[in-house]
Amino acid sequence: MRILVVGANGTIGTAVVNELKGDAEVIKASRSNSDIKVDITSTDSIKRMFKEIGEIDALVSTTGAAHFGPFEELTPELNSIAVNSKLLGQINLVLLGLPYIRDNGSITLTTGILMDDPIVGGASSAMANGGVRAFVKSAAIELPRGIRINSVSPNVLEESMDHYGPFFQGFESVPAKRVALAFRKSILGAQTGQSYYVY
Repeated sequence: MRILVVGANGTIGTAVVNELKGDAEVIKASRSNSDIKVDITSTDSIKRMFKEIGEIDALVSTTGAAHFGPFEELTPELNSIAVNSKLLGQINLVLLGLPYIRDNGSITLTTGILMDDPIVGGASSAMANGGVRAFVKSAAIELPRGIRINSVSPNVLEESMDHYGPFFQGFESVPAKRVALAFRKSILGAQTGQSYYVY
């Protein structure tokens, strides 16, 4: 089994790679320091990645940037960070990667708690997360060749509390290792169109 993990150097990506590396050939992709370099905001970069990698059994995205800050300071330019990365970047991985995914393969994208439990400064991220979840639910009924698609929606990570803690007052953080189990469930399970919540 060949699994492509995009965002493999991030906190969740590293946990997913560690969770799966004993069960499959895991190909790590990120902006740098990985098996293959990719920028998910560039369709040309995504196309080059898939052409180089070839066929896979599972596509996993644990990446996607978004701006955090007061709503009154949110501009179209700042909002476009989440649109072009977390939302369109992940969706374009699916659209451009579909021909490379083998029959009965799987796709797993990443959303987050903010689409259901908003915080001050998180409107742009919530928008992108909700868009990805809606895309997954809809795409699941049309994907060909038995290919499944799900998303994982984690709470703020224990490992990220030093950076994001001030935004998530009163939230109970979760370890990245537990989030990685939801990816395992999506990849090796049988469900499709699901949003796996890790709260």
